[in-house]
Amino acid sequence: MAKILNVHHLEKTYSSGSKKLTVLHDISFDIEERETFAIVGPSGSGKTTLLGLCAGLDRPDGGKIELCGTNLSSLTEDERAVLRNRNIGFVFQDFQLLPTLTALENVAVPLELQGAKNALQISRKLLEKVGLGDRFDHYPSQLSGGEQQRVAVARAFSNRPSILFADEPTGNLDAETGEKVIELLFELNKEHGTTLVIVTHDLELAQKTQKILRLKGGRILENSTPAV
Repeated sequence: MAKILNVHHLEKTYSSGSKKLTVLHDISFDIEERETFAIVGPSGSGKTTLLGLCAGLDRPDGGKIELCGTNLSSLTEDERAVLRNRNIGFVFQDFQLLPTLTALENVAVPLELQGAKNALQISRKLLEKVGLGDRFDHYPSQLSGGEQQRVAVARAFSNRPSILFADEPTGNLDAETGEKVIELLFELNKEHGTTLVIVTHDLELAQKTQKILRLKGGRILENSTPAV
């Protein structure tokens, strides 16, 4: 299998007044195409910062990230945005749906940005797949948390991404709803042949993936395959 993400000696430091805080220290790992991968660790361990760097949402202070065969450091802000829209799907803890758009319109946004002519048709099929075929015209405020996250999952897969980053995807959901959303995420991921990277503090969820990267204090504690 080819590598879809290569991370080499990554460093990230934030400045606060005269103080500097290094949140990631010498992080190196790689992820293969179609692999399911979890990044785990306590709050403040650098998980979300690492995800943002890997997805090209922010720039590292040291090291190199290659995503889909491209060195992210060599790209301008606009070029990174194009790469994200073509190759990356996102699912966030707080859903990040656009409140003024219906469920159908939210799912269609990435496709419309790509200029797809059949954006609404694809979006309808995806919403049906996640069990929301009767919610096309509902706005986020008219949906439960679980329904909003299912819309977000459908949106994440709408542009057929090569890699999907999920940041605490069940963080705002009760256990039962969260379990259903995760089943859906893994099911669609397998069906679409996507690489799935999940940031979570939930070890039970992490155990469902093929590889686990454990962080503590911005350093790698372990990079392993879960025991089945």
